[in-house]
Amino acid sequence: MQADLTMGNLASAMALQSEETALVEQLRAGSEDAFAWLIARYHQPIYSLLARTVREQADAADLTQEVFVKVFRGIGGFHGQASLRTWIYRIALREASNQRRWWMRHRQQEVAIEQEIGTEDNGRPVLLGETLADPADSPYDEAARDEDRERVEWALSQVPEPYRTTLVLRDIDGFAYEEVATVLGVNLGTVKSRLVRGRACLKALLSAPMPGSKPNKALAGIELSLGEEAR
Repeated sequence: MQADLTMGNLASAMALQSEETALVEQLRAGSEDAFAWLIARYHQPIYSLLARTVREQADAADLTQEVFVKVFRGIGGFHGQASLRTWIYRIALREASNQRRWWMRHRQQEVAIEQEIGTEDNGRPVLLGETLADPADSPYDEAARDEDRERVEWALSQVPEPYRTTLVLRDIDGFAYEEVATVLGVNLGTVKSRLVRGRACLKALLSAPMPGSKPNKALAGIELSLGEEAR
């Protein structure tokens, strides 16, 4: 029976590889349908990844678009050393890293949104932030309305890098350990070590009160396996 399972898994993997090869060929040929499918399949996961890894969530939408521009322009250079999904995620994390470096370089030049930029007819000062506010909810805001999800997302945002990105890739996006190692460009032992530390940090944060809110009893039973090496 074990041999049958192994052969079944191998056949499934070969079928997926064949489908991906066909998709890549269509992408290289400039197929609009293939790119539409690719965006529909990966837009939300990439957006969620970036929203959790960049400093300002408002930048996640723009970065997501930039990722797919890079995919469109760079598909000719994809040679299948890793899966297409892994390649796309690597591009996304590179964009997030570039964004963080940019923020570190330019944060001293930023203008506070509380800065006055003029006055109304009645003499009331007009603040910069009032001219930038968008009253519409982003997709991330809508998804985060649930209280439990909001608490988990808050705790996740407090986990320091590189542990947070490793948690997102493995525990949220479902990458295998080897795929996480490929995406991050580190060895397998480093991935497992970061997961242990990241899960421990996340568990500690979930056990503490969330700033500005009461502890959520619904999350009291959440257990994160700190010693898990494989699922």
